[in-house]
Amino acid sequence: MDSINLIDSFAEFKEFKNIDRVTMMGVLEEVFRAMVRKANGTDDNVDVIINVDKGDLELWINKEIVKDGEVEDPALEIELSKALKIEADFEVGEEIAIEVKIEDFGRRNILALRQNLINKVMELEKDNIFKKYKDKIGELLTGEVYQIWKREMLILDEEGNELILPKSEQIPGDFFKKGDTIRTVVERVDHTNNSPKIILSRTSGAFLERLFELEIPEIFDGLITIKKIVRTPGDRAKVAVESYDDRVDPVGACVGMKGARIHGIVRELRNENIDVINYTENVKLLIQRALSPAKVGSVELVEDTGRANVYLHPDEVSKAIGRGGQNIKLAGKLTGYEIDVYREGAEDIEDVDLGEFSDEIESWVIDELKAIGCDSAKSVLAIGKEDLIKRTDLEDETIDDVLKVLKSEFE
Repeated sequence: MDSINLIDSFAEFKEFKNIDRVTMMGVLEEVFRAMVRKANGTDDNVDVIINVDKGDLELWINKEIVKDGEVEDPALEIELSKALKIEADFEVGEEIAIEVKIEDFGRRNILALRQNLINKVMELEKDNIFKKYKDKIGELLTGEVYQIWKREMLILDEEGNELILPKSEQIPGDFFKKGDTIRTVVERVDHTNNSPKIILSRTSGAFLERLFELEIPEIFDGLITIKKIVRTPGDRAKVAVESYDDRVDPVGACVGMKGARIHGIVRELRNENIDVINYTENVKLLIQRALSPAKVGSVELVEDTGRANVYLHPDEVSKAIGRGGQNIKLAGKLTGYEIDVYREGAEDIEDVDLGEFSDEIESWVIDELKAIGCDSAKSVLAIGKEDLIKRTDLEDETIDDVLKVLKSEFE
């Protein structure tokens, strides 16, 4: 293997890995010096001249000329008689530069050098990927789905780097196949077995924030600021926004005419409901807005507890709580308060219509209860479990869950 072929093969490898010329030259010089050091015991007297672009390599070893028979270290010294064969006017005490061919080191050393260089370049590439994506955490990334497994997907970026999208970071309802283009954000960069592992996400708040910046020019330009985002991926999200220009309506700008601007974001998030809220420093008002679409009657902050009591008309309670309690949970996360909901005038209400429990009891179960003449909570409780089993097609476990929900209303 001659020097030209050796350098050519490394130059091709350099192009594939997209390593800059200066860095590649530094790596080449380092491994060649290591080879000389291994063979001669030192590389202090070695000059390595490399031109990666042309594939040129020169190794020069500098030695001191000494009298014949007085050589103590062949790696550093040369006899006068040998020096005169190179150039006739050399004298004792002068320094001579001797060119060394790579093939002189033997095939084994050359193969070891090649492997060493490949390892160095691969380590350098890993470091470059780590540094690149460490600086991109939270940024939007578009990649190609390359492989799909049960617990994760392999995504390729534009340079062919392998990125991971775990199942836990995918939106429920996400469906992709090999070759699809996918948008994500860089969630974090881990080190696994000395290799960088780039983790992507579609469920983080940062992903939704980047989509808003992409779709809403006022946010991209800084006229509107996103103060906070909370979300249950694939279900519901709440976004608090604030405008620094009184002439710009932050909510209207984000939603757009007939929802035109936000429609693309909702579609990307698999029809996730997005509530855009006008941010305010007034905590009570913020809580009222956060509980949208429910209309809040009044808010009472419980000092030094981080709790807020919210009073609503009975018809608004189910809206405030939301399906599975999602609306009130997200409102709590957005405002930083633990919210308790109360019906206005609850002390005067003797019974509650079954429709009020639509977010806690499935509609077909309510229909089954109404079919036997039960249209209120107390009418169901009055029948009791045994009669409910006999008169409906509901399972024991379902009836237990219904009774638990209804009883808690009056406790």
